Amino acid sequence: MVDPRKAIVAAGYDALGEGYLDWASAIVDARERMLDTFSSRLAPGARVLDLGCGAGLPSTRSLAARFAVTGVDISGSQVEAARRNVPEATFVQADLAAVDIPAGSFEGVTALYAISHVPRDEHAALLARIARWLVPGGLFLATLGVEDGPDWIGDWLGRSMFFSSHDAATNRSMLDAAGFELLIDQVVQTVEPEGPVPFLWVLARRVGATAR
Repeated sequence: MVDPRKAIVAAGYDALGEGYLDWASAIVDARERMLDTFSSRLAPGARVLDLGCGAGLPSTRSLAARFAVTGVDISGSQVEAARRNVPEATFVQADLAAVDIPAGSFEGVTALYAISHVPRDEHAALLARIARWLVPGGLFLATLGVEDGPDWIGDWLGRSMFFSSHDAATNRSMLDAAGFELLIDQVVQTVEPEGPVPFLWVLARRVGATAR
């Protein structure tokens, strides 16, 4: 049975289509800087997983210029758009918290503004799975919450949407428990068209042996 919270996310982004990019293009955030930092620490051609890739712009396209990228998104219409926008990458329509990926498949994983669409009771397990997907020493770049935000469903960009988050301290603890070493840990304001919203930007390194 499909989790109704996740069904809301899929339906919301299906309805938004590429129109979401019009709204997102007005955002001012740390994305370019953090992607450059992430990319500079990986070898050319490295395998990178982009979770919550959406329509593939701008992050997936930027990553695909340097790496072998696989994008995952729960929205069918977003995945279709991503395949058009970034034909050199591979895309999978799936729940990013349940997608089946073998251990040690990637040198890098990104999840920008994506984990907040996953029910927060799944966040710890998701971070542990991401660690398993990475090779030892692999990098994880993500935006996470900074406030204690239980499940929320409401109008967002004219569509019903779901969000959920932990506070920054809890996110740091979960990353540590999952086997990550924090390299960059910054709370940065993302300036959306409706106003500023704080996010915890993290760049973390997978430590230890790849879990099985």
